[in-house]
Amino acid sequence: MSRYTITALAAATALPLLFAGPALAQADYGDFDGYTLRVKLIGGAQYEPLYAEISKWEEMTGATVDILSRKNHFELDREIKQDIAANTLDWCVGSNHTSFAPQYGNIYVDLREHIDEDVLAEFVPLVLEHGTVDGRLVQLPRHSDISNLFYLKSLYEDEDNKAAFMEEYGYELAPPETWQQVSDQAKFFADPPDFYGTQFVGKDEAITGRFYEMLIAEGGQLFTDDWEPAFNSEAGVRALQWFVDLYEANAVPAGVPNYLWDDTGLGFGSGTVAINLDWAGWSAYFNDPDAAATAGNVGLIRAPKGSSGKRTGWSGSHTFSITETCDNKEAAASFITFLTDHDRQMVEARTGLLPTRTQVWEDAKAEFAEAGNDFMVNVFETFGASMAEDAFTPPLIPEWIEVSNVLWPELQAAMIGDKTAQEALDDAAEEALIIMEDAGYR
Repeated sequence: MSRYTITALAAATALPLLFAGPALAQADYGDFDGYTLRVKLIGGAQYEPLYAEISKWEEMTGATVDILSRKNHFELDREIKQDIAANTLDWCVGSNHTSFAPQYGNIYVDLREHIDEDVLAEFVPLVLEHGTVDGRLVQLPRHSDISNLFYLKSLYEDEDNKAAFMEEYGYELAPPETWQQVSDQAKFFADPPDFYGTQFVGKDEAITGRFYEMLIAEGGQLFTDDWEPAFNSEAGVRALQWFVDLYEANAVPAGVPNYLWDDTGLGFGSGTVAINLDWAGWSAYFNDPDAAATAGNVGLIRAPKGSSGKRTGWSGSHTFSITETCDNKEAAASFITFLTDHDRQMVEARTGLLPTRTQVWEDAKAEFAEAGNDFMVNVFETFGASMAEDAFTPPLIPEWIEVSNVLWPELQAAMIGDKTAQEALDDAAEEALIIMEDAGYR
């Protein structure tokens, strides 16, 4: 199985910005007076601050943006597939993702035909590479993603906790370096139903991705070199059993089989979860005294290692795409360029989302340092190291989501005790093999 590694955003060479600083006032996003641009966007707490900027584009261009959908990405993906099946792609811009894009065929335009190369040059080159499908750049990257481990500092500073943990587990209580330590500590801290050791997403591609990165950390692989499913290996069983054991021990909330990203982010922010693997975009929220009970008590470390010595690091980029059926591709290109320009990426970076323009990475970190925001400086340094050293994408093939859709219900079945981990993975591998054979991989 071929895998890709995202380059170090923090170490990338800074390039001049077309829309940065004072030049923004003169930026020409075009005149589309009276035009209504129809769009379908991902929704969710960490994605919403950007959309408050849309009115500025409307004011500059005279256009109006009609947001037809604002759903989580799994629901949005299903809606887009329904549009394809019903031949109702009567909208122009859609949220996309490097993991999702290969499955959509040719419904999106090649952006190199609509966006100037000097604008594209401002983005991290490998992120654009990941946005390319069959030689066509079908996505403009909004922000990149990787997860690291947030924890409640007070739990690790408590002397009683330290003594009790040493007595029970035989090693010192400290922020975990391995996933086995996460499991030990989650069980130690759990006091259900009021407090839980950790949590995880439990359905859709969310749990597939979490299992996939744990599989890699355990030394396994999703497919063989001949594209035969290989996740039902000993490493796969170890990876899945990690989730099963925590669920059976009541160290995680009973509802995790139905959790998605807002559930885990808001759950940790409530102060009722000890350890939380999560995306950078939640960082500012977790430390906001007006929003989260965790404010002032949040620690952050790199994602732990599996038994192979490799850290988890499932990664990708959220993006925007333009449909081939769009009735005004110039307006659509203007809109997505605006949403990913320097100032808009700074808006997202201030919440912790990882920018895809090289200069924004440096500018955001400098802004945090100048403001004395040591927490967010640490966020950018920690996530920068993870993007540089730990990041890997799922296979960038059209069948990824289809394989995920046969895998995640089996992961759930093992989690709730309907099947053993081996039975669940064997059943999923059997179905995944059919998908790969039908697609011509074997």
